[in-house]
Amino acid sequence: MSNIRWGFLGAGSIATRFGTGFQEIEGGEILAVGSRTASRRQALAARFHIPRQYDTYEELVTDPDLDVIYVATPHNLHREHTVLALEAGKAVLCEKPFTINLREAAELVALARQRDLFLMEAMWTRYIPIIRKVKQMVKEGAIGDLTMLVADFGARSSQPLSGRIKDPALGGGALLDLGVYPVSLASYLFETAPTRIETLAHVQHGIDVRGGMLLGYPDGQMAICYSSIGDNTPQEALLTGTKGQIRIPRPFWLNHKCEVSIEGHAPRTVEAELITNGFAHEAMEVNRCLRAGLKESLDMPLNETLDIMRTLDIVRAQWGLRYPME
Repeated sequence: MSNIRWGFLGAGSIATRFGTGFQEIEGGEILAVGSRTASRRQALAARFHIPRQYDTYEELVTDPDLDVIYVATPHNLHREHTVLALEAGKAVLCEKPFTINLREAAELVALARQRDLFLMEAMWTRYIPIIRKVKQMVKEGAIGDLTMLVADFGARSSQPLSGRIKDPALGGGALLDLGVYPVSLASYLFETAPTRIETLAHVQHGIDVRGGMLLGYPDGQMAICYSSIGDNTPQEALLTGTKGQIRIPRPFWLNHKCEVSIEGHAPRTVEAELITNGFAHEAMEVNRCLRAGLKESLDMPLNETLDIMRTLDIVRAQWGLRYPME
């Protein structure tokens, strides 16, 4: 597979961001886009010179020339559209959050494994070079043993109540849209699921406007994660170890540097090259996996995606928050 051929299922803002990053890499092409909204479909095709357009998702996923489908629809449709693509025999990159809940996520993972197809959650920040560099430094013991992470993602939303991020029927709220980022970062760094979860949230109109999570891990480590669609928060990540700290400045999910402070030494800045808006790195990983014949990414394995969805389910259960489709 010298040139990986992509089909975009959905033509909204996240597909535009992914396409912008995709333009910066080689070894792949966006061959087709499917969307039921003609204006969005046509605009995306014109912007990225996509030769094929489909007005139904069924036509898109059955295009025999496509190698992988990128599912870029709202949260509540991820399960339906990923099933559609997998049943058509296509590899799938599905936007985060992977699904609405663990039950849906487990269904997708089981289907992909049954059909021996590649499947990956599009947690694009997992492949940002500085995030990977920080993980490497932690593994090498640069700050001793990692004991604590504090990470947040809060951005005040101006959307009306009918907007996607504020609509319970679309899986709206801070947790699935923004909170999943610090939770995923904690999972990546501690390399295990939390064994204790304590939470607090402000729930209004059927969604979490803001919420905080205290995640406890087997050896006494902790992660404090919080998110909000009502507040602009620091948007930083601070790692504390037995010998020092690493701080990824605002915004932690899209940065090219971090600050390392080791006890007894002057602070230093570590940098890593970032390609445009960051999405290119995720696209390169999918292309690499498909060329290698892999069925999942070792950096975003499906079992970890299930662990993260389980954590999010527990968090929502503590808040008494259920979506209408559940």
